[in-house]
Amino acid sequence: MTRMLVLLDRDGVINQDSPEYIKSVSEWLPLDGSLEAIAELKRAGMTVAICTNQSGIGRGLFSRSTLDAIHQRLVQSLGRISASLDGIYYCPHLPGEGCACRKPEPGLLLQAIQDLSVPGEPCYFIGDSASDLAAASNANCTGLLVRTGKGQITALQNPDIRPDRIFTNLKNAAEFLIKSLYNK
Repeated sequence: MTRMLVLLDRDGVINQDSPEYIKSVSEWLPLDGSLEAIAELKRAGMTVAICTNQSGIGRGLFSRSTLDAIHQRLVQSLGRISASLDGIYYCPHLPGEGCACRKPEPGLLLQAIQDLSVPGEPCYFIGDSASDLAAASNANCTGLLVRTGKGQITALQNPDIRPDRIFTNLKNAAEFLIKSLYNK
């Protein structure tokens, strides 16, 4: 069976997003069906990891230990439904710092691909923003847009952005990927 690497943005794809950032464990609220979608991807044999910009660290809004606690909550929530992640990659830098890991740069995705993929294995990146789609393109991944988070605005305000496919949410994107995996 062909394996598949599925990389996910976090805020707006897995959990609710906020213009004020997700700064504490109590602010991290999963979107309906998102954790179950990750569980289904894992049950289908896919490798699943998160690649997320977290400039709130660079802005002094929260610490790395707070981000670790938020991610621990995510991992525990997945564990309650017998699911897991294969990795969590994040960029703590501010826009304009010129790092290679802040999306739309491909650094986070390329690191995940290096760490987790099998040569020749297809890679998908599911996000809700123009920078997510640009990062996917820059890393030679198939970019999928979800309409949750900033996704609806991204689809409407960026006609030049052409995701490979657009989905209502992560659950719908996961269903598509699972179906495509088994129809090869």
